Amino acid sequence: MITLAVDCMGGDHGPRVTLEACRKFLATHADARLLLVGKPEAFSAWPAHPRASVVAASEVVTMDDAIEVALRKKKDSSMRVAIQQVKDGKADVAVSAGNTGALMAIARYLLKTLDGIDRPAIATQMPHEKGGATTVLDLGANVDCQPEHLLQFAVMGAALVSALQPGGQEPRVGLLNIGEEAIKGNEVIKRTGELLRSAGQAGALNFYGNVEGNDIYKGTVDIVVCDGFVGNVALKASEGVAAMIVGGLKREFKRTIFTKIAAIIAYPVLKALMSRMDHRRYNGAALLGLRGLVFKSHGSADAQAYEHALNRAYDAARNQLLDKVRGRIVAAAPLLAAATTSALAA
Repeated sequence: MITLAVDCMGGDHGPRVTLEACRKFLATHADARLLLVGKPEAFSAWPAHPRASVVAASEVVTMDDAIEVALRKKKDSSMRVAIQQVKDGKADVAVSAGNTGALMAIARYLLKTLDGIDRPAIATQMPHEKGGATTVLDLGANVDCQPEHLLQFAVMGAALVSALQPGGQEPRVGLLNIGEEAIKGNEVIKRTGELLRSAGQAGALNFYGNVEGNDIYKGTVDIVVCDGFVGNVALKASEGVAAMIVGGLKREFKRTIFTKIAAIIAYPVLKALMSRMDHRRYNGAALLGLRGLVFKSHGSADAQAYEHALNRAYDAARNQLLDKVRGRIVAAAPLLAAATTSALAA
């Protein structure tokens, strides 16, 4: 059985969304158990389920809480208690839609980072034109990064893709830049490119080279590495564009009788397109580099999107993501150590 600890109080909608998603998840995963974490009164209408149990927490981390408040003052929050289940070995993975900064801080404090990793990173998928998705990291946990951090992100990202897409070829890693040429970019990016090329030559990574923003949506590579500032902007921009296109299509096909007829004819194609562009399908970001599995759902997620986050967390635990990340780090240890030593010397 795979056990998920769910922060049922987190996010913009709280139990109204999380519990509905949990109900649907349990109906489709016979080998999963849920630890539902939150205030006891939130579960008054929850029907008893043989594979779900309530874990009481008296506090809630709000979306506006400062990290210090969440970490030092709300020690019995649903977010913290959910992550504590992973630390105590009672759950394989924790899932929360709560405050991202607080989630990362609490997870890092309780679980600690893996040996060889300085900073955890947030990784998620963005759909591309080939029908699949590109994994991008970091998405906001680390705004200012050094080359050795980006190398660590690449190693962890390769482990994530290998775990969630087992049996495929070694995932291709691209470095997000303003051009494909190695001479382009700032000094951090240029130095990162050198480290990634060395990792590729050593067989630790399948490094493709520099990629540009549009390559995320072309499916040029499997993994795109960047700092958290750039990654977060790219994520929010892609969600905005997708919402604009889907909303625009819906409006246009309601304008006249002719567009309505065209919509009926094109419905199967339009339905498939809107489904592929629906960001809810890609909800669920992994916090990589910790000594335990934690997944972050979008704060505004509805039940469908939150269920996808639960699915992604379940897949990660079932496919032993933590062990694969640890194995990748061990294999790349000489390169990671050399990069850190070089950075300290500089």
